[in-house]
Parts: sequence; C-alpha cells; structure tokens
Amino acid sequence: MGQYTAPLRDIQFVMHELLDITSVLKQIPQHVDVDADVINQVVEEGGKFAAKVLFPLNQIGDREGCHLDTTTHKVTTPTGFADAYRQFVDGGWGALACDPEYGGQGLPVFVNNCIYEMMNSANQAWTMYPGLSHGAYECIHAHGTPEQKTTYLPHLTSGEWTGTMCLTESHCGTDLGLLRTKAEPQMDGSYKLTGGKIFISAGEHEMSSNIVHLVLARLPGAPKGTKGISLFIVPKYLPNADGSVGARNTITCGAIEEKMGIHGNSTCQMNLDEATGWLIGEGGKGLNAMFVMMNAARLGVGMQSLGLTEVSYQNALVYAKDRLQMRSLSGPKAPDKEADPIIVHPDVRRMLLSNKAYAEGGRAFTYFIAMQIDLELGHPDPAVRKDAGDLVALLTPIVKAFVTENGWIGTSEAMQVFGGHGYISEWGMEQYVRDARINMIYEGTNAIQSLDLLGRKILPDNGAKLKKFGALVEAFIKENMADEAMKEFIEPLADVAEKVGKLTMEIGMKAFQNPDEVGAAAVPYLRVVGHMVYSYFFARMAKIALAKQASGDTFYVAKLATTRFYFARLLPEIAMLVRQARSGSKVLLDLDAALF
Repeated sequence: MGQYTAPLRDIQFVMHELLDITSVLKQIPQHVDVDADVINQVVEEGGKFAAKVLFPLNQIGDREGCHLDTTTHKVTTPTGFADAYRQFVDGGWGALACDPEYGGQGLPVFVNNCIYEMMNSANQAWTMYPGLSHGAYECIHAHGTPEQKTTYLPHLTSGEWTGTMCLTESHCGTDLGLLRTKAEPQMDGSYKLTGGKIFISAGEHEMSSNIVHLVLARLPGAPKGTKGISLFIVPKYLPNADGSVGARNTITCGAIEEKMGIHGNSTCQMNLDEATGWLIGEGGKGLNAMFVMMNAARLGVGMQSLGLTEVSYQNALVYAKDRLQMRSLSGPKAPDKEADPIIVHPDVRRMLLSNKAYAEGGRAFTYFIAMQIDLELGHPDPAVRKDAGDLVALLTPIVKAFVTENGWIGTSEAMQVFGGHGYISEWGMEQYVRDARINMIYEGTNAIQSLDLLGRKILPDNGAKLKKFGALVEAFIKENMADEAMKEFIEPLADVAEKVGKLTMEIGMKAFQNPDEVGAAAVPYLRVVGHMVYSYFFARMAKIALAKQASGDTFYVAKLATTRFYFARLLPEIAMLVRQARSGSKVLLDLDAALF
C-alpha cells in the first residue's frame, strides 16, 4: 500500500523562509490578518486529512474504478470515496479560498494551493472532484450574472454541489473551433443544448446532490471557429426558485471512458438531449469565460504532478533504505548485513535525487505562482496587480508542461528504484506512473502549452512578460554575484538566463520569415525557460541554506545537497534543448507526409 506523510517542513520552508508569505499577504487588505499560525494550522490539518482519509483510498480507487448503470445513467464511485467527500465538505475544505459573500472562508489562493498539493499526493483521482468544482466556482464568480452567482456559488462553495467543464467532442480536442454542440434559445431566456462531450472528468457521480456542468456550444447562426462559441451553465438537476434541487435535466452519462490511470475519477461521455442551460457571459465569447476555469485547471494539473512526484519520492526513499542488494563498489556499508541497502549505490542516489529535486523545485515554483495570483486579485496598487497578472500568464503554461514532464520523469525514476517490485501493483508505484501520464495530455497537451508560451505570451509583446521574470533573476544575480559562497549557483543561473535571452531573440527572428519555426522550437524552448525558473528558485533556496547550515538543522544541509545535484545533473539538459530548439523546422518538415 505504501505511505504518505505531508512534507510540512519543506512546505513551511517555502512558505515562510523562501517566499515570506505573511509579509506579502499583509499588502493585501482582505488577507492582512492571515498570519503564520493560521496558515500553519490549516496546512497541518490539511496534511492529516490527505494522509489519513484520502491516501488509504488511492489504491482502492485504482482497483475498483467507477461503475455506470446504463439504465439509470448513474455512476458509482469506488468504496470510501463518497464518505471521504462528506468529510471534505463537513471540514469546510472546499470553502477555504472562496468569497465570504457566498459562504467561503476567504483565505488566500496560496493556502488552498498547499492543500491541493497534499491531496494530490494522497489521491489524485479523488482530488479531481473538488478541484474541478473550484474551477467552476471561479468561472461563475468571474462571469456569472448576479442571479447565477446567488443560485450556484453558495452550493459550489459548500461542496454540496460539484462542477465540471464540458469542452471536448469526439471529433475535436484542443481545436475547440470545430465543436458542434448546439444551443437553441427559448422564450424564457434559457437554452436547449444538444450534442455530445467526451473526456469529462467527474461528469457523473453520487457524491454530491447536484453537478454544475459548464458547457461550450454554438448559438444559431454563430460563425465558424472559436469566435462562434458560447458558454452555458447546464446543471444535472434544475434548481428551484429557493435554490433547492429540482427536476432532472437531460444531460446524462452515456459511458465511462476505459483509461490508463486515474481510475477512481469518473471520466464520462456526456450526452445532451435538449438539456436546459443558461448563457454565462456574452454570446460568442464563451472561450474567454471558460479560460478562467481552464487556466485554473492548468495550474491544478501542475499541482497534481507535484503531488505525485512527492509521494513517489517518499515511497522510493523508504524502499531504498530498506532493500538489501549487492555491496557498495567502494566496500561494504552495512557489514553486519548480508548486503548493503540499495541507497548506497550511485545510480539509486541519482534517481532519488532527481525526484527530490523536481519535487522541491516544483513546490517553490507553484507556490510562487499562487502568491502572484493573490497579488493579482487583491493588491491595492494597479501596477502590482498588472505585474503579478503578467507573471501568472507567462508562467501558467510552464507550470502545466514543465512540472508535469518532471512528474512523469520523477514517478518513472521512483518506480525504477523498486526494480521488479515497482512493476507490481501491490507496491503502488506503477499507479503513480500511470496517473502521472495523463497530466501531460489533458487541459491542453504540453505541446500546446509550449506554443502558448512562445507564440502568445512571449513573441507578441517582444518578450515584455518574460523580461518581468528576467528582472527578478537579474536582480538576484547582481545582489549575490560578489558572494564567493554563492558563485556555484549564480554562474549557472546567469548562464541559463543569457541562453534564454539569445534563444528567444533567435527564434523570434526566424519566425518573421517562417511561422513553422515557432512550432519546431516551442517544446524544447519551454523546457529551457522552465530550467531558468527552477534555477532561480534553487539559487534562492541555496542562499537561505548557506546562511543556516551551521545551525545544526540537517534540513539545510540536505537542501544544499539537492540544489547542488540539480545544478550538476539536471540543469545541463539545457545544452541539448538549446541545440534542438535551434535545429529549425526543415529537419521536421522536409519529409513528405506520404513517405512516413
């Protein structure tokens, strides 16, 4: 079954020592009273919920999966999932970062982010149910009418109702401009929606009294492409005037997708047969409204992979310390035993440290973004809000793509530590690999994220957003370049920052002549920028650890060792990536498609 313990020491290090989150929150009027004690208490209790309630259900959910009654269209979730959800609701966990006007606790997004890391470590498939609901809450909160907010937000905040987003159709994935679901206006201001959606996570289940589907569809006469898409609220049960659950709507689950992983989440094919819905936002601008939920989901997917990276590392570490296999090449390290524990072997160390570094780098990065979201939403200075928003826009595709790719690498390395046992289900490691693989695909594949980063976030504004993050890097380099102890971290950070600048300019010049150059370079380019981001946070963490390593707390010794490993063994990947990005589109496109 394995184990999971919330990594509270490292979480608190990132929150308080790296990011000094309480000082940042004091700049935001609605969070001025949120102090370190409040944050620590909430996070500690969240860790207990994740470890004690959710983690024991992870393998159960994987084995049992979800089951559809094709007669009633009802889906049953795995044993224990519904009870865990009731505990989640009773504990008020879903309301943490929601607006107090609708029953929320009004805590920062930052705190909610910490909770979701731990819940994803414990049980990604289960965590997708409330995670998607929070995204639906955010979308309606941003674009709903006052009546829609009053009707839906209190129920989504409490967790009494859950939410989904219904985008994909069988003939189109990322290219939503091709979708065919239709919405016909009715005399009472509602719409009748007809069509089919696939890959709808948490699309049908018995854990909540209602499910609020956010559905993309076309109005009559809508133009082709994305400009013709509108967004609709389509509840499973139609709300009564008093907010209670009313008649069953005609949106039903036709099948559950048979998939590689996250078996505990009901990934559904949803059929709409003149289902009643209401327009949210403006007609023809549905994708703009849905992007609120999509961006939240992309950050959430990054947290999923961070969670899996951490839990797979924890279990691989325990195994490596316990498993006896051969002797160290430099002589026995456990002479009282018949063989040495495998943690003495260099390559086992490499695998463990890779996973550990990707977890710690990912935690610093994603927590920083959550902090920027709080600044964007609540800081009184418009300039601060603008800068924070630009950083969030720039870094979101990197979270989704870089963190998930590292999660795939990390879980694979963790499984490898177990040798043959890692391939056996009872140890739980192969489930992490299977679950991690979807994170590189859904909510926009990582190639799409790479195109978004380069083609939408960087080149159109001549790198203005990238320069805002670059200014943070440059300031840190200048502040520490004279510190001899920091030289081993500052020099490679400066090198990767320089490479990013030159590579960006080079690709931009090529793109003027041939737009395919963007597509050819985008994927390796994103990883290069991702490594610049991680290098910045690792260098900052190293500075703190250097100052405190003599304190006697071995945490800082380990932090320095992990940082040195990252710079020595993981960062050098950029040499290959830069060459790939510069290789151009010709080598990819010269071969006629018929000759493949």
